[in-house]
Amino acid sequence: MTALAGLIATWFFLGFVPKSPGTAGSLGALAIAWVLHSWVGMNALGFGVLAAIGIAPAIWASGVTARATGTKDPQIVVVDEVIGQWLTLAGAMRFNWKSWLAALVLFRVFDIFKPPPARQLERVPGGAGIVLDDVMAAIYAALVLFGLGWFNLY
Repeated sequence: MTALAGLIATWFFLGFVPKSPGTAGSLGALAIAWVLHSWVGMNALGFGVLAAIGIAPAIWASGVTARATGTKDPQIVVVDEVIGQWLTLAGAMRFNWKSWLAALVLFRVFDIFKPPPARQLERVPGGAGIVLDDVMAAIYAALVLFGLGWFNLY
């Protein structure tokens, strides 16, 4: 089970990218999202559902990997960025290159700066703390993305 948890937590080894593994995880999430949108027609609601379904396995995998590495929030764990990026896309009113780019930038900014209560959610023990702060950052990013779309800024 540790191998499966590691595969999920590192999002198929993207967490081992030497520089900016979180951004690599976000880009990996966007690549999958783009395929799902382009080939299957997945919409914003679908990305929200996908993120919601992924939260429990992400928490489990993150917790197992944190225990295995002996660290609270290992840098190799990027599944939280995947969930966060998909949740951010749930705020898109339309999909074009501007909305994809805005989703990436907004999520990364909110994930890095972690406005309250996102920062406080890091204190939740185990895998939940690893994932829930990114979920909160994604909610902020999705709201801003929705607002930008409402005003036709993408």
